[in-house]
Amino acid sequence: MKTAIISITRHGVALAGRIVAALPGAQLFAPAKFATEAELAAPGSVHSYPCKTSEQIGRLFAEYDALIAIFSLGALVRLIAPYLQSKTADPAVVVLDEAGRFVIPVLSGHLGGANALAGHLAAALGATPVLTTASDVRQTLAVDLLGREFGWTLDATHDALVHASSAVVNDEPVALVQEAGRTDWWAGHANGRDGALPTNITLFDRLEDIDPGRFAAVLWISRRAMPQALAGQLAGRCIIYRPTEDA
Repeated sequence: MKTAIISITRHGVALAGRIVAALPGAQLFAPAKFATEAELAAPGSVHSYPCKTSEQIGRLFAEYDALIAIFSLGALVRLIAPYLQSKTADPAVVVLDEAGRFVIPVLSGHLGGANALAGHLAAALGATPVLTTASDVRQTLAVDLLGREFGWTLDATHDALVHASSAVVNDEPVALVQEAGRTDWWAGHANGRDGALPTNITLFDRLEDIDPGRFAAVLWISRRAMPQALAGQLAGRCIIYRPTEDA
């Protein structure tokens, strides 16, 4: 990802240098008064700015895939608030304290990759990742990420995604039907899952094998069209994943 690191204190700049080392290609943005320290911390990756950070953040928000802020969470929230659009458009945003003890995904944790970025930074810095996304906290299935690492496409309405995600994290019965695609997706799912598939998720080989009345949501991995006989019964609670031919 095209990544910008923003630091506004001398100690934060020193931490930013360690982050640049862990994320080759990341760019460090710091106030002009810390330009010398920033260049020492991250040679060749520094952009110093004479304006207020509040004036700088809007451009970074629009131009970068990920923002890593090294200052308080409250200050960050106030700075990015005017630029928020949607979970599909906003960049990944992560915040760290200047001592590098905690890494907190703030925005676009799943689709934008902030949770994955936080995990990478935590491992590189010896920090503690603070994840608040329910599916990650509970190590269950993330409905909006299933098969993403293989290039599977997602076919569902926003309301259906919300419904299915709620069913998964609230331990409601969910059917997962896999008719196509790679079957080794669980181990690498959402930054890696080392436990068993949650007990509220039941696996099936064919969509016709499920009893729609038994399940709050259905996750269907297939390349074929929805059978007309089931379309009405599954409306609003079926998420369809379309694997490519080689994935």
